[in-house]
Amino acid sequence: MEIPVYILDAFTNLPFKGNPAAICPLMHELREDLYQTIAAEMNLSETAFITRIDPSDNFTTGSRFRLRWFTPTTEVNLCGHATLASAAVLFKHKKNVNPKLVFETRSGDLAVTEQGEGMPMSSETSSRSVLTSLKVDPVALQSSEKSARVKGLILTMKGSPDNQPGYDFYSRYFAPWNGIPEDPVTGSAHTVLGSYWSKQLGKNKMLAYQCSSRGGELELEVRDDGRINISGQSVTVLQGTITL
Repeated sequence: MEIPVYILDAFTNLPFKGNPAAICPLMHELREDLYQTIAAEMNLSETAFITRIDPSDNFTTGSRFRLRWFTPTTEVNLCGHATLASAAVLFKHKKNVNPKLVFETRSGDLAVTEQGEGMPMSSETSSRSVLTSLKVDPVALQSSEKSARVKGLILTMKGSPDNQPGYDFYSRYFAPWNGIPEDPVTGSAHTVLGSYWSKQLGKNKMLAYQCSSRGGELELEVRDDGRINISGQSVTVLQGTITL
């Protein structure tokens, strides 16, 4: 059996920045244990598997797919950057003809709309230096909380919108409980951060920067129904085949 695999850096327009995800479009479901085995082999914060819902569809014409996400150690309920990367694989590599794709996931339906080029990355660093230089020991963090209720830790601070490109807030995200010492850029964390900073700043549209060592940029919009639209770019850095 041969499984196509793509590795994309999400929430960036530069290779080796943003958050890498492995994406596997599957013509058929795999044996259940293989999903986690492949994710462990990829050893990225997330590996995503796209499968067809309607067997008559293909990855070029279909508009609705099933999507699952795995860290190296467990299946997770939501992953923003791997969702963005999955849509990018379908739009860019599979030449999907639909303007919007819907993924059925453990967190419900997630829609991704194809759009033009987003904002470029920026090197502005002065107002986020405290957060960037903070040293966090993931082993100590994990040993300090063993209730199994905590899945991740978000650190955040207000940005400097007066400076270009005008980030409204910064963040970092640590999830050693899910096998991820620090996640480079975390879409799911920004569903929480977007709501929080929208109330703090009194605005519905925000530009955020997650200042891990790789770094990544996210455009956020809090909708009238309380849900959050997250936008970003992605770049493909590897394309290959897994042979089983």
